[in-house]
Amino acid sequence: MSGPRFVAFAGSWSRPSRTRRLVETAASRATARFGGSAHVFDIADLGPGFGAARQDGEAAFERHRNAFLAADALIVATPVFKGGYTGLFKHFLDLIEPEALAGKPVLLAACGGGERHALVIEHQLRPLFGFFESVTLPTGVYASAADFAEGVPAAAPLLDRLDRAVGQFVAHLPRTVAVPLRAAV
Repeated sequence: MSGPRFVAFAGSWSRPSRTRRLVETAASRATARFGGSAHVFDIADLGPGFGAARQDGEAAFERHRNAFLAADALIVATPVFKGGYTGLFKHFLDLIEPEALAGKPVLLAACGGGERHALVIEHQLRPLFGFFESVTLPTGVYASAADFAEGVPAAAPLLDRLDRAVGQFVAHLPRTVAVPLRAAV
């Protein structure tokens, strides 16, 4: 399949997870707009030993890590836990060499119970990916519980913001032709 390779990572262990649904929605909108493929995973997909005594070479971890590293563009989201990103979200990123993400475009997102944690994107995620020298898209996407209906992102302002953020990939993707936004949704 030609086109950009999007990889969407949800830093949540829970199933079902609003964070996972948010990155699935973002990935779906990105492939609808730019073509290509999307690989979506979360912490639970990394294998039962992830976060404990993980061994290099574990098949599930390596498959997702390799997809993450090979992506043309990343979509990352974390649930907000005690005002910040989750420990296992950060643990996964700790296992990535800093130079591996240099120059890679990243859509930053987070999910929380209410609006009071919306600045987690600016205060924690943007500096984290700045360390990796990634290109974070200007628009971050924060979703609260009120933005979901039956576990799916549904609020019009959230979906509009998500579309705006996804559209910002255009300047960073290899030779893609953007589909008009209305046709992609």
